Amino acid sequence: MNDRGAMTATSREIVERLLRAGRDLDVDTFVDLMAPDGYIEWPYRPPGVPGRLRGRAEIRRHLTAVAKGFIRFDEYRDQVIHETTDAEVIIVEYEARGVVVATGAPFHQTVIAAIRVQNGQILSYRDYINPLPLIEARAAPAQATEH
Repeated sequence: MNDRGAMTATSREIVERLLRAGRDLDVDTFVDLMAPDGYIEWPYRPPGVPGRLRGRAEIRRHLTAVAKGFIRFDEYRDQVIHETTDAEVIIVEYEARGVVVATGAPFHQTVIAAIRVQNGQILSYRDYINPLPLIEARAAPAQATEH
């Protein structure tokens, strides 16, 4: 794709690339899709997960740590992408499926995210995850080592 083609990507296409990079733990692609001052928010999160990451450097640090292996995602099921009346705003829904690396236990999480794309980059990514599976996955290795 030439530079002109890259500039004409729709908000939906940018979000599809972001989701693919997130699933594949492709930190470089994910960060490159973020605006320099873009942010990721988790309004509902387990203890220890930051509420907001702002800027590419902060997002890269966090995603690099995550990519080292707490959870490995295998697929996003039942993915639905909703385009809104605001061309910048995309709502996504999906079921994240994978494995808790430390235990090999299956991991399933429901996600709904509101994403704002401006000038071909992600300005905001509000990730409304269900925090309960993460809380349970974090507790499982600790419980296993107590016995």
